[in-house]
Formats: sequence, C-alpha cells, structure tokens
Amino acid sequence: MTMAKLRVTVLGSTGSIGVNTLEVMDLHPDRFEVFALTASVSVDAMAAQCVKHRPHVAVMADAAHGKQLQHRCRALGLPTEVLWGAQAIIDVAAHAQTDIVMAAIVGAAGLAPCMAAARAGKRLLLANKEALVVGGQLFMDAVAAGGATLLPIDSEHSAVFQSLPQDPADWAMRVDKIILTASGGPFRTRAPQSLREVTPEQACAHPNWVMGRKISVDSATMMNKALEVIEAKFLFGLAPQQIEVVIHPQSVVHSMVQYVDHSVVAQLGTADMKGPIAYGLAWPHRVRSGASALDFSTMGALTFESVNHGDHPRRFPGLALAWEVLRSPAGATAVLNAANEIAVAAFLGQKIRFDQIDALNRETLEQVSTAVPTSLDDVLALDAQSRRVAQTIVTRWGQ
Repeated sequence: MTMAKLRVTVLGSTGSIGVNTLEVMDLHPDRFEVFALTASVSVDAMAAQCVKHRPHVAVMADAAHGKQLQHRCRALGLPTEVLWGAQAIIDVAAHAQTDIVMAAIVGAAGLAPCMAAARAGKRLLLANKEALVVGGQLFMDAVAAGGATLLPIDSEHSAVFQSLPQDPADWAMRVDKIILTASGGPFRTRAPQSLREVTPEQACAHPNWVMGRKISVDSATMMNKALEVIEAKFLFGLAPQQIEVVIHPQSVVHSMVQYVDHSVVAQLGTADMKGPIAYGLAWPHRVRSGASALDFSTMGALTFESVNHGDHPRRFPGLALAWEVLRSPAGATAVLNAANEIAVAAFLGQKIRFDQIDALNRETLEQVSTAVPTSLDDVLALDAQSRRVAQTIVTRWGQ
C-alpha cells in the first residue's frame, strides 16, 4: 500500500531553516512534496526554488517582489501560481491542501500565519520562536481550538520534546525541570567591558551554528535563550522556575529533562538543524536527516557552566529578562520581543552599540504599559506600540 505524500508549506523558504527543510524533503520524495513556499524579498532565491521544487504556490511579502517573481516564473514556463501580501501568506498556511506548515519566518511577522495554521488544525513545525513569545497563551489556545499538532523545531525545544514522556498528560507528574543548553555564542569568554566595541560581523560569527544575522546576534547576547525560556514555558506548560539554562560550549547536548527521581534524559546530536527538522516532518517516525553522526571516539570533553558563573551575568544581562517578563502581565513578552527586534536591527545598522541592546530592551519594557491581550489584534497593537517606543529610544540615543 502506497502512503500518500504529505504536502508541506514552508513559510520563509529562502532562510536557513527553509533551505534545510527543503534539503531534508529532497531525501524523501516518496513522503513529502512542496505545496507552497513563501519569502520576503529574495526573488532570485525563490525563483531557483520554484525551478527545483515546483511548488503549487509561491508567495512574496509585497507586490513589488511578487510581480518580479511572477514575471520570472512566466518567463521560465513554470506552472507555479505567484501571490503576494500578508493575507496570501496566511492563506497558504491554512490552505486545505497543506498538511504540514514549517513556520520559519523571522520575528513577529510570523505570528498571523502561525495562528492561521493552528486554527486550521495543521501539523505546525515551529521554528519561529517569536510567534509563541508574542502570541503566548492566545497562540496555545488557537492550537487547542484547531486541534493542531505543534512540534518545536528549535534544537533545544526539539531536544526537550524528544526527552519528555510520550503522553503530555504525564509531564506535570513526572518532570522536575527542563534544562536548556546554550553555546555561549562568540563572546562566552570575552571581557564584558569590551563588548561596547563589538561589530556586527563579530556578533554574527557563531562558533557552532550557521544561522541568519538576527538570530546570530540574539545568540551573542543570549537573548535567543531568554526567548527560548519564554517559549518553553508555553510549549511544555511549566512554571518559570522549572526552566533552567546552562552554558554548554560544544553544542552536543541540545537540552535535557530532569525527572522527579532526579534522573536526567538528554538528546545529543551534531550542530545541524536538519536533525530536528527531519524529526518534525516525519513525527512520530524517524527518517534520515542528512545530518552527520556524532563520533564519540573523537568528540573530546563535554563541559557545562552556570549562567551565573563569573562574569556571565554581566556578559549576558538580557537572559534574566525571560523570568522577569514571565512574572509580569502576559503582554510583557510581546513588548520584549518587539524591543529586541528593533534593538538588533539598530545594532546591525550601526545605530546603537552591541552593549546597548539590553539597555534598549529594558527601557522599552519600562515605558510600555502592558495588559493581558485578549485577541490577535491586541497582540499586534501592543507589538506595534512597543516598536514605536523602541525606535524613539534609538533615535534619541543617536542625537
């Protein structure tokens, strides 16, 4: 009996997660086929993906780039339907012919299509941590209401998911805490007082992972770990105090679960996102990922450091914000995410220093009054307000 292929929509197909997703799918042409691809502005990359993967639909974020892609596809004689705009991205995420949605749009822009996929009951592979950080309980309520299957793709959360009991009903009774690992990024041993001199190129040079510029900067500040703590709280239904972070420079142990008997289950693998992507695509089965295997005979020592050790609190001051905003009204997580996106963009644009990212995030949190969002419109309005406040701070600092 031939198994029907699962149709996959990749939101953010030209980014690193999207590219890796398509590479994993290429290994299993009998299991998966592309239904839709979406991208922001990378017309050349999207055109090449349309040639290779023959999606039914390709969507660009705006009309100018969409019309460029449409012209290119017509010139190439491709049957792909080309659309553009935010609503078109939402539509393909919830489309009746979509079985699996890989959510890899960077930042809060991915929230609306993720919510649409959740409400439509899709298997939602969440590589966009910001959608859950911004949407919070509203997002989880949409998953429950739609009967969606939510699978984390971040290497840390995928590792936790793989290490937990199979039945979520057992998590509260059996799990003591989860332990997220962090590489420490490129500045793990750098003197905190020297961080004011960091350049965008230095911040984007991650020692272990190949990632986009925004998430690379987040790794350097460890804001990515702060966002992951928030994400883990909602994904796994844990109290904030049940989430711990340790620095693990080798990035071999991707995360751990400590049970109530104090035994620890960990997931190990190479620093390659193809592993968690393959697990999410094929879940509950396992298939070839294309990631290289660990070689224990040559691996060397695995080490761990407390995030509170030595200069780490001064080196990574933004990490503590995770627990602070989780103790605040629910909207605070959306404010933090919006502020950080503005801060990272300002740093990459050389408008603020690297060591000012945390200060901008904290000042934005102080200036924006938060309340519990009751709808997606509330969340988006809070996100927009927070961005305006953060941008005003950037402008003031530049004067």
